Amino acid sequence: MKFEDLKVSAAICELLQRQGISTPTPVQEKVIPHLRAGKDLVVQSKTGTGKTLAFLLPTIERLKKIPATQSLIIAPTRELALQISKVAADLCAIVEIDSVVICGGQDIDRQKDKLRRIPQLIIGTPGRLLDHLKRGTIQLKSVNKIIVDEADELLKLGFIEDVENLIRETSSDKQMILCSATMPLRIRQLAAEFMSNPKEIFIDTKTVTLENINQVVVKVNADKKLGRLCEILTEENPYLAMIFCATKENTSKLALELAKQNFEVEELHGDLTQQQRNFVLKKFREAKIQILVATDIAARGLDIEGVTHVISYDVPRDFETYIHRIGRTGRAGEKGTAITLVTNEEIERLRRIERGIKKQIEVKRPTVKNNIRRGRKIFKRGESNSAKR
Repeated sequence: MKFEDLKVSAAICELLQRQGISTPTPVQEKVIPHLRAGKDLVVQSKTGTGKTLAFLLPTIERLKKIPATQSLIIAPTRELALQISKVAADLCAIVEIDSVVICGGQDIDRQKDKLRRIPQLIIGTPGRLLDHLKRGTIQLKSVNKIIVDEADELLKLGFIEDVENLIRETSSDKQMILCSATMPLRIRQLAAEFMSNPKEIFIDTKTVTLENINQVVVKVNADKKLGRLCEILTEENPYLAMIFCATKENTSKLALELAKQNFEVEELHGDLTQQQRNFVLKKFREAKIQILVATDIAARGLDIEGVTHVISYDVPRDFETYIHRIGRTGRAGEKGTAITLVTNEEIERLRRIERGIKKQIEVKRPTVKNNIRRGRKIFKRGESNSAKR
């Protein structure tokens, strides 16, 4: 099946193709038609199944270009709200719809200015959304499409009553989708109160498979991280490797440092033009470069054959991002390796990831001999890596 078969517009299909997203996931195949039909949905799905696009695609395409907020997405954390907003931004640009993310940690006056534009789509966290509601700077009566994402996390964090208060401020005639990895009684009560005969969709967790990916952790001092990364690249000798950094600045800096060490490397982040990104990805797909250093947003949805290694140079803030990263390898039945470099300051992030995936990740012990030169190039500049596969 293709996105065209799900009646996704040609312009958005083209955008997805440019982002390396060619076929819908099982959750997208099941959710999109029901949302297009206007049904309420309860979706039980683990992270990494593609649910964000599943609810964004039909929601955004159905928004009207009028000065009224029509859709509200509620997320449990600032990180998830920002992540959803970044995915939504490209889609909204295609259909000329305005979206705003409203969450803590941001200047509230700047948020007020954005809300004065009356965006058609608002993505936010419960606390900050309620804050604006009390201030009278947000108006939800025209909202007729509501998405509650990671409802069980909202419950764990004590936000369910806030969510209920927000829903009560929206239109009485609304469509609602509730996404949750688990379905405790309190979440089912929420669905029963606010949803009309919802269709229930369960996505088997086997759709997100990690069996083909060898996950390891490398503990390292912050000042030794670059050197240890070079050693790992020398040890592992990847066919193609993706290295993830938390920011564009870190991405550019690391790519430069690896180039100085004679590694065949390029960077991929949001500051590059689409033409530059396409050029970099073409070189990587053709194995004309061996290492791609990227931010999470720039690499979202990429499906590149032959990625044997994924390395998290910066530990991701949540396990959904971790799953997204390591899912770039171990595809189509091939084996892959996912290595996470962890400093003492990042240990708690690692623990959150392990709780999310319900697995303790193996710690890799140093095996590099002292006489191996750091950062030695794995193949000559200009030489195709295909001969080494």
